[in-house]
Amino acid sequence: MQKVNEVQKLPAPLHRQTTPLKQKAGRLLKSYQLYLFVLPALLYYVVFHYVPMYGVQIAFKNFMAFKGISESPWVGFEHFERFFNSFEFTKIILNTIQLSLMQLILGFPAPIILALMLNQLMHKRFKKFVQTIIYAPHFISTVVIAGMLFLFLSPQTGFINKLIEGLGGEAVFFMGDPGWFRSVYVLSEIWQNTGWGTIIYLAALTSISPELHESAVVDGANKFQRIVHIDIPGIMPTAVILLILSTGNIMSLGFEKVYLMQTPLNLPTSEIISTYVYKTGLVGAQYSFSTAVGLFNSIINFVILLSVNQIAKKTSNTSLW
Repeated sequence: MQKVNEVQKLPAPLHRQTTPLKQKAGRLLKSYQLYLFVLPALLYYVVFHYVPMYGVQIAFKNFMAFKGISESPWVGFEHFERFFNSFEFTKIILNTIQLSLMQLILGFPAPIILALMLNQLMHKRFKKFVQTIIYAPHFISTVVIAGMLFLFLSPQTGFINKLIEGLGGEAVFFMGDPGWFRSVYVLSEIWQNTGWGTIIYLAALTSISPELHESAVVDGANKFQRIVHIDIPGIMPTAVILLILSTGNIMSLGFEKVYLMQTPLNLPTSEIISTYVYKTGLVGAQYSFSTAVGLFNSIINFVILLSVNQIAKKTSNTSLW
């Protein structure tokens, strides 16, 4: 009996002793070249996106520069409560939401429509010429764009007002009237970025099989019917992904352009969260309060992104993850 027990205690064969951890390490070493490609991007996110998160804690502290982040006293949600009880809270939130929704509703379909139209152009040289023309505004600096808007929309010398007066109307102070700020901002964004946004949709259109169009032509479908039944369904997954990404930044409008277009007269509609954070944080030196406002904005964006991603996953089987 003892010999039998000794036999049973013999070590298992070598291949059965390999643990899951060793197997994973083996696969990692086998494909180490692929992981080396990922390493720079991973380091970038760790250094520039995760390490700075250490400073987010000042949103829950009364930050004092001479004490530093770690020695400043904790105050809990005091800064958040101050922002929620502020008389500017409702105005800033509504301004941000209204401007974001206008940009999303009017700006998001524009590149899709333009890409569908460009895809129908058969003359290659003319198509490249049109693409060059519509891509060019994207490369103009935001500062220059803001300067052009003030110049073109000037009530005294702007050619837009000269045109209005030539047609018998009265000059409009576009940059000083709060009612015109959102329209001017959204239209200038569409003019500047619609052409550049068509690149992804044109790439998606080229992936659609030409045989589908040939079959549709044989069946008697015209161009409009082919766009509706072939092109639009073909680019729909791309459009859904870009829509999810856009809604993830719905509360984070570009600070630079809004700030440059602001005047004391249009502040009732042009003051949004990002400009408010800049003024209270850097100009007013209220670092903890502005960090709390910025953190609140990021949380709202994150919740919207998760919600839209989940809705898109259930309705179209297309999602970010």
